[in-house]
Formats: sequence, structure tokens, C-alpha cells
Amino acid sequence: MIDREQGAILPHQPVLYQEIINSLKPFGGGRYVDGTLGAGGHAWGILQASSPDGLLLGLDVDPLAIKLAQEHLADYGTRAIIIQSSYVMLTEQIRQLGWSSVNGILLDLGVSSMQLDQTDRGFSFQTAAALDMRFDPRNPISAADLVNELPEKELADIIFQYGEERHARRIAKAITYARPIRDTLHLANVIRKASTGRHTDNSRRRQRIHPATRTFQALRIAVNKELDALERVLPQAAAALSQGSRLTVMSFHSLEDRMVKVFIRRESRDCICPPRQPVCTCGHKATLKEINRKPIRPHEDEIKKNPRSRSARLRIAEKI
Repeated sequence: MIDREQGAILPHQPVLYQEIINSLKPFGGGRYVDGTLGAGGHAWGILQASSPDGLLLGLDVDPLAIKLAQEHLADYGTRAIIIQSSYVMLTEQIRQLGWSSVNGILLDLGVSSMQLDQTDRGFSFQTAAALDMRFDPRNPISAADLVNELPEKELADIIFQYGEERHARRIAKAITYARPIRDTLHLANVIRKASTGRHTDNSRRRQRIHPATRTFQALRIAVNKELDALERVLPQAAAALSQGSRLTVMSFHSLEDRMVKVFIRRESRDCICPPRQPVCTCGHKATLKEINRKPIRPHEDEIKKNPRSRSARLRIAEKI
């Protein structure tokens, strides 16, 4: 895809591109971190806006993302520092570069369009593929392990907690009964039958999302320990920012967005004691300022061009 305004060839459409660049306010000589580099679409914009000498540390656990980003950002030379690593290692990676702080951090959470479009990765159920769902192929646990080996109750808990799926118990029971689950299409079909039942009316059949969507999301989150990673990186990101610099987080489902919102609002308060406690004993001091109380969402024209952007939520905080 050619983005004529940016003058670059982008392998996918970066969601909320301009909003993210505007929120970070890159400047020449600044140091920035894209903790979820992907193919480098947002990183390209950060490097362009921080010309001529801004630096960007790009982290990603996906080796294909690293390869694509290296190609896409090659023109920026040594200004783009690309490392295959999880953002949970943020503090360590910054320390190894000798940086005492950074001037902006971006976290673009969840699965990317690039990964969804790789049918052999198992993130999608549009075609038959191995039940993988790993961002990092070095991860010893795949979706197949969870689907075919977990006890029914543990599987139901994952589907309910991470997928917010009301039919979690029914789906988990159907999965365990149908084992071994062969591939993504087999799993999607088992979920569809379990979640819809025999007496589903026409309106339910025409529901907006596929019945397997939430279960696939839950399995992906569990395989990659995404919520645990997010919980670990947010304090590191806040600590790494220099005064006046910004943390920008884009999420695509309510669990992530809720965690980000709670973290930012807690870190925006001087006291986090229970509301009815008469005297503060926590000693907590605010480190962030919440920039947007309501998340920024894509405009209708962006959603028309890129339907996958419709669930994006962008939250911004500034170091004080």
C-alpha cells in the first residue's frame, strides 16, 4: 500500500496513524520507543517527525515483524534500533542503549493485520491452519496445547475471562468432547455449533461477529500472556519517560483498555487510599497526567478504509 501523504510504502494500514504521531509530538534529537513494532508503520512516522536525528527503539517478539520493519525502516539507518524482544523487557533494553529516559512510548496492543493475514499462524479461522497463535515462535505453548490438553474448567475460565464469552462453559465442554481438535476450522465449527444451538433464530444467525471470535481472542491472549505482559510494561513505561513526555497506548478490546485506563487514572492521583479512609497513608504521588478521559476512536472514513480499525481505542498520558 502506498501512502502518498507520508511518501512511504506501507505493508499494512497503521491504525490511528496521525492521531498517534500528534499525541507523541516527536522532535529532532528525541528518543522514542515503539514497543510493538509490527511492520513499522507507526515507527516510520515517528522517525520522520523526529528528523533529522531522533532515535527510535523498536521492539517485537515476532521475527517476521522484525524482518519487515528492518526493510521498511532501512532508509533511517542507525536511527532505527530494531530488536526482537518483548516490551516486558523495556527497562532492560533502554538501559542497554545507555538511555536514562525516553521522550515518548507507543504500545499498539493485540494482534496485527499482518499476523491475521498469515493464514498459517492460526490467528484467523477463515482457512484451515494449525492451532498456533504464538506471537513468538520460541514460546513453548501453542493454542493446540490449550485446546487439546487443558481440563474443561480451566479452558472455560480462559474463554470467559479473556474472551468475555457468555457461552464459555458450553463451548469448553464441546471442545473437550470433540478432542483432538485438528485445526482452526475444526475448532471454529465446534464453537459455532456449541454457541448457537439448534434453535437459533434468523437474527442470531446474522449476528455481526462470528461465534468463534471471542474464543479465538481468549486463546490468543492466554497463549501469549498478553494481559500479564501489559500489566508488567505499564509501570516500566511510566518510569522510563522524561518529564513532559507521553505514553500512548492503543488497544482493541475492553480488557486491555480497562487495564490501561485504570493504570493511568491511578498514576494521575496523589492518593490511592480507599475513598472513605480519612487520612492518607499510601504515600503515593502522581507521576502521570491523563490527557484524554475518553479514548480516541477512529473516524468513520478510517473505518470504511480499514474495517479492522473499528474497535481501536487510544489513551494518552503525560509524565509530570
